[in-house]
Amino acid sequence: MDEEKMVTLQPILETSRLRKTFGGVMAIFDLNFTVMSGQIKAIIGPNGAGKTTLFNMITGVLPPTGGTIQFKGSQINGEKPHRIAQKGISRTFQTVELFGNMTVLENVMVGRHIRSGMGLIRSGLRLPGVKREERFILESAHEKLEMVGLTPKADEPASGLPLGEKKLLEVARALATDPQLILLDEPAAGLNETEMLRMAEIIRRIRESGMTVLLVEHHMDLVMNISDEVVVLNYGQKVTEGTPEEVKRDEKVIDAYLGVEIEYA
Repeated sequence: MDEEKMVTLQPILETSRLRKTFGGVMAIFDLNFTVMSGQIKAIIGPNGAGKTTLFNMITGVLPPTGGTIQFKGSQINGEKPHRIAQKGISRTFQTVELFGNMTVLENVMVGRHIRSGMGLIRSGLRLPGVKREERFILESAHEKLEMVGLTPKADEPASGLPLGEKKLLEVARALATDPQLILLDEPAAGLNETEMLRMAEIIRRIRESGMTVLLVEHHMDLVMNISDEVVVLNYGQKVTEGTPEEVKRDEKVIDAYLGVEIEYA
């Protein structure tokens, strides 16, 4: 990021002494970190480090055992997932979860329902404003498909897409809620090099559109090439945090995760 942009950044997500236990096992322990608005921030660590548990707490799927999570200065601990989504946080999942019997476009339109004020009764009775809102949802869905490059596939069944495009469709559906913060859980898992480069470009495009990205990913070349900052977790604790260049040279990270010091393009 350039110096002028860095000056204007404000915290959008903050955790303080965040903890999560499962049957006495500490999955997340006293985790403190901040995501600044407009950042691409990555969370890395070995399997079992607590990355997905962290995402589940941020999005309200799991309640924290202790500590706080603040979004835009307000605590969101204990909020229901749909309320957190309405506040401006959206996510994707490690395993792609699409409606295979629906078209690509319909999948994105479903993602927009969290912002819809139509309701079942208004929709069924075709009350004033319903057609206008339906038209807006359709236009918004097309915009999200354009952002991820899936416009040519809009009318195809989602089940027929290759994995790389299914991943992009899930991103488009998450974008349909117009989030201010989007959480991407291993978006490049299972992708080949060409698909991974495409995903990296989409993530940059999301940030350029004004959103903030929090990313969990195992592909270190992707992480190091697109992230502004990286947090390293191990056994639920933060090992270190810093720029990609700082993190990949940190001896604690090399010992705990990377195994060897490596170069990234």
